[in-house]
Amino acid sequence: MHRRHFTRLASAGLAAALGLPKFSRRDFDPVTVTGDRLLAQLRELAQFGSNANGGVSRVAYSPADLQARAWITRVMREAGLTVRTDAGGNLVGRREGTVRTLPPILFGSHIDSVPDGGNYDGTVGSLAAIETARTFRERGLATRHALEVIVFQNEEGGLVGSRALSGELLPEHLTRVSASGRTLAEGTAALGGDPSDLGRARRSPGDVAAYLELHIEQGGTLEREQRHIGIVTGIVGITWWDVTITGFSNHAGTTPMDQRQDALLAAARFIQAVHRIVTSEPGRQVGTVGRIEAMPGAPNVIAGEVRLSLEIRDLEAAKIAVLFERIQNEAQSIGEASATRFAFTPAFESTPAPTDDRVRGAIAGAAASLGLTTMELPSGAGHDAQSVARFAPIGMLFVPSVGGISHSAKEFTRPEDVVNGANVLANAVLALD
Repeated sequence: MHRRHFTRLASAGLAAALGLPKFSRRDFDPVTVTGDRLLAQLRELAQFGSNANGGVSRVAYSPADLQARAWITRVMREAGLTVRTDAGGNLVGRREGTVRTLPPILFGSHIDSVPDGGNYDGTVGSLAAIETARTFRERGLATRHALEVIVFQNEEGGLVGSRALSGELLPEHLTRVSASGRTLAEGTAALGGDPSDLGRARRSPGDVAAYLELHIEQGGTLEREQRHIGIVTGIVGITWWDVTITGFSNHAGTTPMDQRQDALLAAARFIQAVHRIVTSEPGRQVGTVGRIEAMPGAPNVIAGEVRLSLEIRDLEAAKIAVLFERIQNEAQSIGEASATRFAFTPAFESTPAPTDDRVRGAIAGAAASLGLTTMELPSGAGHDAQSVARFAPIGMLFVPSVGGISHSAKEFTRPEDVVNGANVLANAVLALD
């Protein structure tokens, strides 16, 4: 076992909680990864699905996604990992530990992107995890726990791969069509998973010692506060609804303004109401209408139906519920005033996920051993870690996003910050071990 890295990285409480022996605190140099290799692989991965504008379109199950997964499988094997695809379509690379009875430490992220996305979201965490495993191999560092590097499938389409691990991905979800045009069942099968037997991918409490995920912040807090590392306190819950507003289509030229049942007008009032309600009380909660479609969509026809999305995010599920109730009540009032009807259909839900304080301590100690500054902050974006939180203690660390830009070709994290994050990840893994 590589005992020396308990230096300021793990408390006796963490050791006891993970079933480890207690060691005295001693001072040793932290391990560091090969930064140039990590950055070169980040550039190489960016070629799969690359756009002329410098970004990437590597939506799950697309040809670019399949090609990237084949490439990253090779990289994982070069790092000394034994690679398999689980029934949920996730890539899992394993390195055995010296104590076979201990559950593995899991760490990784995803490599799929949104359409016209950036080159850092998910990929930094995935490649840093592989680089961590490779560094341990090259330096002959044995760990007591087995290590499992995981590349989750279709994170951007609703945490699909990680929800397979937590048991939240159900057969009825598999008919949903992804951004690639394939259903989740078709896509999972194309990746080598088994959508007919998702239970084989499921992990239960006790199956995993801890989960760590390195990610770009996707916001501007770390850059603004000039901190190297963000220690995530929790991941927001996210709830989406499909909203249908039903009015009556009629001739735009011959129907008087006071006799219209204009679903699009009702939608406009609804969007304003969402903004007003969500901003009416203090907190970090957010509400968004990000998609809207009016039917029949002709310039000379009053919209008889509008379909739109509603999303609410917060660290407290109770607050999401309260805000939604207020929005529903306001929608009913708008409907009565405009002679339209509102219907809300739940489309997706992920519960808030607080991170484990012991894992946060390992991250903080790792950063301190490297001389890096830190701050605690919540995650306003959803991550695979929140699915894993259903069955294991989790921790996340952020590195700065320049300008707070993400899901864009302009997404950028400085090379030194990428390497800093990988070094903290590696030493936090050793602390947990």
